[in-house]
Amino acid sequence: MKENLLHFIWKLKLFSTTSLKSTDEETIEIISSGIENPNTGPDFLNAKIEINNQLWVGNVEIHLNSSDWYAHHHEIDENYDAVILHVVWNHDVEIFRKSNQTISTLELKNYISDTLLNNYKQLFSTHKKWINCENGISNVNYFTLKHWFERLYFERLEQKAEQIQQVLTKTNNDWEATLFILLAKNVGLKINAAAFMNFATSFDFSLVRKLSGNIEQMEALFFGQAGLLSNDLESEYFKKLKKEYAFLKVKFQLTPISKGQVQFFRLRPNNFPTIRLSQFASLYTKHQSLFSKVIENETIEGFYNLLNVNAASFWETHYTFEKESKKSFKKVSKTFIDLLLINTIIPLKFLYLKSIGKTDFSAVLSIIDQIKPERNTIISNFHDLKIKSDSAFETQALLQLKNEYCNKQLCLQCEIGKALLKY
Repeated sequence: MKENLLHFIWKLKLFSTTSLKSTDEETIEIISSGIENPNTGPDFLNAKIEINNQLWVGNVEIHLNSSDWYAHHHEIDENYDAVILHVVWNHDVEIFRKSNQTISTLELKNYISDTLLNNYKQLFSTHKKWINCENGISNVNYFTLKHWFERLYFERLEQKAEQIQQVLTKTNNDWEATLFILLAKNVGLKINAAAFMNFATSFDFSLVRKLSGNIEQMEALFFGQAGLLSNDLESEYFKKLKKEYAFLKVKFQLTPISKGQVQFFRLRPNNFPTIRLSQFASLYTKHQSLFSKVIENETIEGFYNLLNVNAASFWETHYTFEKESKKSFKKVSKTFIDLLLINTIIPLKFLYLKSIGKTDFSAVLSIIDQIKPERNTIISNFHDLKIKSDSAFETQALLQLKNEYCNKQLCLQCEIGKALLKY
């Protein structure tokens, strides 16, 4: 028996509540089990309990053994003076108030079903599993999963919004600049995320506004600040950008990020930083007020059109400055736009709506629900457990479930774990 299980059982009243009696044979009726207390002090606050037909309003403390009261020195802590009921698994000693009056104790082990205890043992068995509930998750009903997934998705949105808020604070609440930095980070993908974010914060966003409309100046700024124009190469286009960057560098007193931060290793050619930076430059050449357009748009097709850009013409026959390649248009794919929507656009819209007091997020849900499900190991493993995903809404929820609940063994705080314990 674990104390967190007793908390869970008490909170949800997962025990026989009829004919309850204290260890001193007092009748007990639980009117309200109280509010769980995450801070120091008694475990549940403001409970309402009838003991021998007298209504008590106060706090409840939960322990495995009654003697834990003294082991934790609650007898000398005034925070526990208002405890009206001591709930334990095993009663091994009487507990007294400062006035020497006995504190009523409820020993739960005689009121909890064997089925619940067996379910708990199966859920937390020591047998190595990918997730604790892998043998039962497919049995959880659709409605439980649906409502839980929605809560999980919004939890994930909140976490991303907190990260965005940190960037927003650093830009003095400049939403356009914040969008630029976040898009840069995600355009860099996992390998170049940090380098691209460093590049995006290495100069004031006002410079992007000044250069919008001129793709070569924008590319010179982006490639130069990313440390990709520091070599001496024979490419005429490289020389042209380097010359333009030298002018910008002096005029605006620019300092590029250190050479070598941006990586090509382990990337497919279409994801080379040269291609992604050029596409990024094209996006900001095409749109001067991108943030406003992001906020105004509420359809998936609208975003596909908004973010639909190609790399500059030079890159039609190149992936790097040095080597020519077979001609192909380096267009931002819908799959890549989906990544930007999931990781940047939607969380930013969510935070902005919250900041202006909006509580209707149906447009946000509509967009994420139309994006195809992501593909990764976690989603594949859930699929093997017969938990299929039809959209990015569900895959994002599953990622939140695995990372924030399964990995942390928080089954008693998970609706799936709760459902399996009740079976």
